Amino acid sequence: MEKRQERAYDRKRMNAVAIEVQDQIRENHVMFQFEGDRETKVFHGKFLEKWAELSGENGFRLLVGAGDAGKESGKVREICACAAKEMGKRGIEDFSCDIKPLVAAWGEEVLKEAAEGIVLGLYRMEKLSNQEEQRRKVTFTGIAQSPRAERLIQEGRTLAGAVIFARDMVNRPANYLRPEDFAAEISALMEGLPVETEILPLARLQEEGMGAFLAVGESSAYPPCMLVLRYLPGKSPSEEMTEEITALVGKGVMCDTGGYCLKGAQSMAGIKGDMAGGAAVAATVYALAANGISANVIGVIPMCENRIAPGSMIPGDVVRAGDGTLIEILNTDAEGRLILADAVSFALRREHADRVVDIATLTGAMARMFGNSISGLMAQGEAFCQEFLDAAGRTGERFCRVPWYREHEKMIESDMADIKNVSDACPAITAGLFIRHFAKGKPWIHLDIAGTADVDKPVFAYQEKRATGVGVLTLYELCKG
Repeated sequence: MEKRQERAYDRKRMNAVAIEVQDQIRENHVMFQFEGDRETKVFHGKFLEKWAELSGENGFRLLVGAGDAGKESGKVREICACAAKEMGKRGIEDFSCDIKPLVAAWGEEVLKEAAEGIVLGLYRMEKLSNQEEQRRKVTFTGIAQSPRAERLIQEGRTLAGAVIFARDMVNRPANYLRPEDFAAEISALMEGLPVETEILPLARLQEEGMGAFLAVGESSAYPPCMLVLRYLPGKSPSEEMTEEITALVGKGVMCDTGGYCLKGAQSMAGIKGDMAGGAAVAATVYALAANGISANVIGVIPMCENRIAPGSMIPGDVVRAGDGTLIEILNTDAEGRLILADAVSFALRREHADRVVDIATLTGAMARMFGNSISGLMAQGEAFCQEFLDAAGRTGERFCRVPWYREHEKMIESDMADIKNVSDACPAITAGLFIRHFAKGKPWIHLDIAGTADVDKPVFAYQEKRATGVGVLTLYELCKG
């Protein structure tokens, strides 16, 4: 094996922004103005409009437009991220934000979203260096100090830190993040939190008979593994579990060459980020545990590489999944659904989850359909689906439900086995239905983030180029309830 740098994820990076609640206004200052409340003849307060000016002897003042007074989820996050980015561009590390107009318009609850915006707005993609991240201090002014305000700010800051963890993992080169490295990074992140971590090595995967998962990753020089995260605050040693368990299953393909159905050269640049779903699951569990949310959650992340090797699967192979399903392999680049099949089945059979969400950079078809701002959603169980959509409505992350009918289910039927891993048509729909087969009638949600997990140009003000950490905010809200 090639030599690689050993890196343990540093939580200090996630806490690089110290947000405080103070009454004193510093010279470096940001104010938020609604449209129509004109501070100058030039500044109109339109959404994300900026106006900068010198203030005092050495101070600097920035106005950011909040648009109209209509409340829209994610709006405050964008406004604050816009302000933080602008201050960062000007090299201003410590500054205050007069949050009073936003709180007056939409209530104290916006403090959580404001904190998320500040932290994410100051984020810069992790460099492969040992330079220490400079700690910035941001002060919220114009609000009354209270334990509730401080809790909301801390919750938002922690949640944004979780999103940053997901971004950093997705952005990291594949030779710095093999499957076992990824498992170690996440395990280190969970240290000190009430989360039980278990790494299932190759031998255990073989014992479990996870033939679909192993067909993808077993032949790589860097062996596959599965990480299980158990955050079960509702369980005590002497009592049976009383609250339902939600399983979050995230695709963790560390690099995806396409296998023997090799990807084209133009598609190769992004193959290191095919584990964004797994990163989102880990980040969500971290945020839930760090914020002490009362929710029983199991995270399951199958981790592997999809490479060309002497023992790699080829089109025409038939493999047996952990639940006994025989799968005909027709395309080795349709590997994500194979590892998710065994992971979803494991979450339900072994971890006794009551409902399951899988999240994955799964199909280019979904990305072509919805672009870089909307993720695809498929669901089984109307109540569960509505619960998720309500959670998404609170975060501003965008998901669009994709329908299916009987004719789509027939598209993955196989003459050689029980099902096949690709169809002749409707690739995004049939990919989801393939995974649904392993949910065995349980409430199930499938999130295809192929178009939203990584962007060449930020869509929202709180994003940066490359990894977005999409899904973390909504999965957190779903589990929080």
